[in-house]
Amino acid sequence: MYQSGLHLICDCLSKETTALSDYKACQILLNQLIESEGLSKIGEVYHNFPSGGFTGVVCLTESHISIHTWPEFGRITFDVFLSNYQKVNNQIAHRIYDKLIELFNANVIASHEINR
Repeated sequence: MYQSGLHLICDCLSKETTALSDYKACQILLNQLIESEGLSKIGEVYHNFPSGGFTGVVCLTESHISIHTWPEFGRITFDVFLSNYQKVNNQIAHRIYDKLIELFNANVIASHEINR
């Protein structure tokens, strides 16, 4: 029987321009979380923009995590979507969400939870 997964979407503000300018710290955090939470990474793509900011997408067998930053505006958008096909991953999605907020010392300006 199909069980809806959880898709968390977030827009935030941060004054941590160093963390918003280079993807390395985010990549390290996400790799640690993926391993510790028992998720299965299929692939990842990260890109630092010459003018600052980065984008990243991690594909998982459970779905994906994506992030985009604009240090010149102190903005971050990200989403965490984990399916519940073989096990319920809702709490894992929330933990990843919380750790990203913590990494950037961010203030959430908009957040959405979608069961899909």
